[in-house]
Amino acid sequence: MTSLLLDDQVDAYITAGLHRLAALSEGDFREVFDPLRGAAAELPQDAFPADGVLPYVAVVADALIDPAARVPGLRLPGSANEGILDRNHGEEGLAPYRDRPELEVPQAPAYLLVNVQRGDEFRDVAPLDACAQIADRGRSPLTIAEGLSITAAHPGFLKKNHCFMLAGSSRGDKRVPAIWISQKAPKLGWCFDKVPHSWLGIASAAARRPVSA
Repeated sequence: MTSLLLDDQVDAYITAGLHRLAALSEGDFREVFDPLRGAAAELPQDAFPADGVLPYVAVVADALIDPAARVPGLRLPGSANEGILDRNHGEEGLAPYRDRPELEVPQAPAYLLVNVQRGDEFRDVAPLDACAQIADRGRSPLTIAEGLSITAAHPGFLKKNHCFMLAGSSRGDKRVPAIWISQKAPKLGWCFDKVPHSWLGIASAAARRPVSA
C-alpha cells in the first residue's frame, strides 16, 4: 500500500539522525514503521503544516528514543541552529514527564497520530480551559514524543506566534510542556496550566492508531 506522507516523515527522521539515536541501521529503522503502512494508506497523504493541520504523523515513541536526546536534532526551516531543551526543566530534565493515562497512548515503538491540529484557536486560552474544550470535542492533547515527532517530520508546523503546548504529558504538577521558537531554533520548555499565552496554542489529535487495520 502507498503511504507517501509516511515515507516522507520517515525520510525526515533519518535525515535528523533518529535511526542512530535508536541504535538501528537505516533499514531496521524503516521497518519499525511497516506495521503502520496499511492504516496510513487509508488516510489523506497531503500535508499542509503551514496551516497547522496534518492528516497524520508517524510518532517515534519514547520507548525507541529518549526524548531529551532528540531535542538537539530539531531544526527550523532555513536555520542550522540546534533545538534547545529549556534548562528550567531542572536537573531531572524530561524524565519526570509521563503520558496522561487517560489518553491510552499505544505501547509501541511507533504509531499513527491522526488528524493533528496545532490549536491556534487556543492561543490566549489557559491550558486547563483549552483541554476541557478539546475533550468535549472527542480529541486528545499531544504528548512530548508526539510534539517532537511533528517538529522533526514537519519543521514548518512550528511558526512564529503559532507554537503549541503538549498537554498530554504531565509530571504531576502545574507544568505543561510546550514547543516554541527561541534563537532561531525549536525550544522545548514549559508553562503553567492556568496561564494563557498569545503565541502558544494547544495541539491535539483525533485518534492514535498503533498498527494497520
